Amino acid sequence: MAQALDQQSTTATTIERISLEPIQTWFDQKGWTPLPFQQNTWQAYLAGASGLIQVPTGSGKTLAAVMGPIARMLADEPGRKGIRLLYLPPLRALSRDLTLAIQEPIQAMQWPLRVGTRNGDSSSSERSKQLRSPPQILVTTPESLTLLLSNPKGEALFESLDTVVLDEWHELMGSKRGSQTELCLSWLRQQRPQLQTWAISATIGNLEQAARHALGVDTEPVIITGAPARATEIRSLLPDSIDGFPWAGHLGLRMYEQLVGAMNPGISTLLFTNTRNQSERWFQCLRFACPEMDGALALHHSAIDRSEREAIEASVKAGDIRWVVCTSSLDLGVDFQPVEQVVQIGSPKNLARLLQRAGRSAHLPGGTSQVLFMPTNALELLELSAVRRGLQEGLVEQRKPPIAPLDVLLQHLTGLACGSGFNPENTLQTIRTAAAFEGLSDEQWQWCLRFLKDGGECLAAYPRYRKLEWDNESKRFRIRESAIARLHRLNIGTITAAPAITVRFVRGAVLGHVEETFIGQLKPKDVFFFSGRQLEFVRLRDMTAYVKVSTKKSRTVPAWAGGQMALSDLLTHHLRAEVDRAGRGELDTPELQALQPLLERQQDLSVLPRADQLLVETCTTREGSHLYAYPFEGRFVHEGIGFLWAARLTQLERGTITVSVNDYGFELLAPKGYPMAELLEDHHDELLNADHLEKDLEKALNLSELRRRRFRAIAQIAGLMNRGFPGSSKSTGQLQISASLLFDVFERHETGNLLLEQARREVLDEQLELSRLKTALERAKAQEFLHAETPRPGPLAFPLLVERLNNRMSNESVLERVQRMKDEAFRREG
Repeated sequence: MAQALDQQSTTATTIERISLEPIQTWFDQKGWTPLPFQQNTWQAYLAGASGLIQVPTGSGKTLAAVMGPIARMLADEPGRKGIRLLYLPPLRALSRDLTLAIQEPIQAMQWPLRVGTRNGDSSSSERSKQLRSPPQILVTTPESLTLLLSNPKGEALFESLDTVVLDEWHELMGSKRGSQTELCLSWLRQQRPQLQTWAISATIGNLEQAARHALGVDTEPVIITGAPARATEIRSLLPDSIDGFPWAGHLGLRMYEQLVGAMNPGISTLLFTNTRNQSERWFQCLRFACPEMDGALALHHSAIDRSEREAIEASVKAGDIRWVVCTSSLDLGVDFQPVEQVVQIGSPKNLARLLQRAGRSAHLPGGTSQVLFMPTNALELLELSAVRRGLQEGLVEQRKPPIAPLDVLLQHLTGLACGSGFNPENTLQTIRTAAAFEGLSDEQWQWCLRFLKDGGECLAAYPRYRKLEWDNESKRFRIRESAIARLHRLNIGTITAAPAITVRFVRGAVLGHVEETFIGQLKPKDVFFFSGRQLEFVRLRDMTAYVKVSTKKSRTVPAWAGGQMALSDLLTHHLRAEVDRAGRGELDTPELQALQPLLERQQDLSVLPRADQLLVETCTTREGSHLYAYPFEGRFVHEGIGFLWAARLTQLERGTITVSVNDYGFELLAPKGYPMAELLEDHHDELLNADHLEKDLEKALNLSELRRRRFRAIAQIAGLMNRGFPGSSKSTGQLQISASLLFDVFERHETGNLLLEQARREVLDEQLELSRLKTALERAKAQEFLHAETPRPGPLAFPLLVERLNNRMSNESVLERVQRMKDEAFRREG
């Protein structure tokens, strides 16, 4: 350790002598003056420090991160070979722009440095060339870096590495991709103790924790802030009238004329939606509404083929495309200086997400971001009012990193064994320097080694699960067979999803991909809308759906898994405060003022709850006995509470209860005659009890089935199952059967299997958000309990009623049914 510290001290002294003159010369040629935060970053880097840069999008953080390392490379001996700077963006789509940004000063000043890009889109010849003659600067993704570590030449490839830059770290650290990156960095630091790491983050609430996970537990981070503040101007499209029945989507596509009227064809605009399905629908709508924008309107999301996305991005930069309907595929990194306005369709559900998207406009230091908010239902105006208040307070959401995901660790160890191998004692010490695995116990470590070496307690009889063998000469574990190594490299990664079906013209280009479950529902000659085109399904062959352009109209749009978003914890806090203000009559924002008719109708039928009150409404209709509760805690928390209440009620009085949820509350629907109001009055304390919560949830939900589904993704990451070799990919059904068999074997014969325990923990902590659910119940129990018996569903209840209808029938049927219910309600009121 002392030797390592001496080496770092010597390195820091050497770095301090490095001149920034070449960097300053380039800035002078551009007519720029380095910003203070950029200069602070360079000085900290040249002093040998590692750290985190948090500045707004478009402030010049890439130059802050790379110019110090470039100055160091220019000052070093010219003949020094190998990768010196490793730049890790979260998405391969960002690699191209980042490579160009880094190359610009190098080419302009003719510095003797090469920049390379390596990701899933790189050709095999380019990858081979990089191994033979690596560039000094390599832009790559976490998955490609993991693949490089599994190469026998990995140690030699990084023997000259000085610096790692983690771009958009806030996007990585909240997922297993962040854990994967932490493990890779721990290995690189083992090889290069003097390695410097700099993370870049635009918007995150837990800076210190983010820095610790990026830099490792043994490094004291320098945190750089202080970029020029960027103003964000938000303007809402307010409906002409709100009738008091704000069902989901009723202000969405129906307000397209107002949206078109608010946009200028001459102003470059990104229209953000929250889901790919929603982006397809809005593109279709705008294409119909604005035929004059043909050729200047585009659709961009991650399921569209890469070449088409790149063409769209280039056309936006050139100014040829003026409006782009997009998803989070354009949230990050891509530098769109011509974009002057951002439209957010529907609630962003998250303050950090809105700031990130707002930063796409005026993407330069000191600019003012212009955001036009387009609500898709009336109650989203409440959310925007909460967003305004949240932005004024200057707080953004925290990202919670996974803690010791063993499936990622098993994949990492297998990768190291495929490469140069690993010594268990040294590697354990190294892994514990990664913050995500700091608390890894000796028992967990030994279990992982046994699992990879012998197949654990259950799989020892199967050779493909016995992956490691001990090499006495090198004192390292290595991979047992080359076939296992090949299969492992093909399945590296932590992103799991339903198998993708390629969509291709019968005679022509690839359009993109959709999920297997969607294509499985289609018959030949069915028409659907995808990638901005009306397509007729012809046939499915070898995981490819062949299509042709059709003139027949269709409302069918692919749906992708994981499309729903829930309000963040921070935003629900502000939402409850907005409802409280509305209840006190403090309508001090344009959104609350527009909602006044709806709020008055709610007051007439029921009550608007204050912050210290929990409102529960009951009513009886022809459908049955209804209960509506409004904790304002977000969709996922309401799902847990809703099923919990349903289970507790049926224990008191037998019956069948249907649960429907949204971000504001949940509905319980029982058959007519079910004593919902009476049970609520007599037992509301029991319903809000947070004791034995985990046990009660297990009774309320099919927790075993949820664990089984979660286990499938864990088994894929851990290398227990794979998608096979190219051309022989397995279907969702095959993967699920394989995972279910393994799940059953472990549950019967190895109850202490740590991957089963991980599946259980992820379901409770991530899917059901147990800690947040418990906090919500405790908050509700401390509030005043308000029970209002209403003659019919009111304004707050109406979206929940429609949410349930929307899950039962087509959109057209929902429209007709909702209109009929609204007409009936108005007739009853005279």
